[in-house]
Amino acid sequence: MAALAWLTHRRRSATARSVLAGEAAAEAARKTAQETEQEAALAGGPGAPQEPEPEFPVPGDTHAAAFFDLDNTVMQGAAIYHFGRGLYKRQFFGKRELVRFAWQQTWFRLAGIEDPEHMQEARDSVLSIVKGHRVSELMTIGEEIYDEYMAERIWPGTRALAQAHLDAGQKVWLVTAAPVETATIIARRLGLTGALGTVAESVGGVYTGRLVGELLHGPAKAEAVRALAAAEGLDLARCAAYSDSANDIPMLSLVGHPYAINPDGRLRKHAREHGWRLRDYRTGRKAARIGIPAAAGAGALAGGAAAAIALHRRSRR
Repeated sequence: MAALAWLTHRRRSATARSVLAGEAAAEAARKTAQETEQEAALAGGPGAPQEPEPEFPVPGDTHAAAFFDLDNTVMQGAAIYHFGRGLYKRQFFGKRELVRFAWQQTWFRLAGIEDPEHMQEARDSVLSIVKGHRVSELMTIGEEIYDEYMAERIWPGTRALAQAHLDAGQKVWLVTAAPVETATIIARRLGLTGALGTVAESVGGVYTGRLVGELLHGPAKAEAVRALAAAEGLDLARCAAYSDSANDIPMLSLVGHPYAINPDGRLRKHAREHGWRLRDYRTGRKAARIGIPAAAGAGALAGGAAAAIALHRRSRR
């Protein structure tokens, strides 16, 4: 009985953390959305879509919005790993941590899916690295890291889908486990409305090394979308969501128009069974068939793994 009570308590705690993470992400996203809209208006809209506008969404439907996963959906690779590379370049941490980031990114590119253990390790690493630093400092650095590592990794096809929603007069949000500050920078650079991301606790503008709730991942993403939709007066049945990962099935299942983008094997299967639309912007028949990013060819993977091993050996000397 005691064990059963303990398990029940853990499940309830996990659910509560997901709800807290989702609500915190929604609050942070809405707080920055107005600033993003103002900056976009001053800077002028983004360039024309690189692909023809799809027949969906419906123009003028302001009770609809679009929610895009980030990693491997909007951008090749994982934002948190690119962010880690940028912090290493600025000497925020040493080679040992870089080896971890390099290996996780190599694995991510090979599998094309998010591994919860790797995500947890990456989260803990970033939290420990940024602890004691000012939020404003990391925002400035994040802008630089976007230009260095992320801008060239945006999928043109997914970017065109997001632009179609914007052109229809709808809001477009990123929904990601990446830090909300990083996600907000990417959303602003792409001319999107805003971002829902993992919220790191800060006191007096300084990071404490703790999270508000938990990583915005899996069920927490669905909670964030639900909270934002309620606050914005959106009809989820008229909204769209886009993701590459089966981990986001809870979020995709919330909306009336779910899309599988560059899907992993499990999501591809689920999408076909439920009649969801699929888009695959990777090149190569193998990528289309089993969901492995074509960019992660044998040479690229071998190079990434070799680099990680070499760095590991050097760090032990």
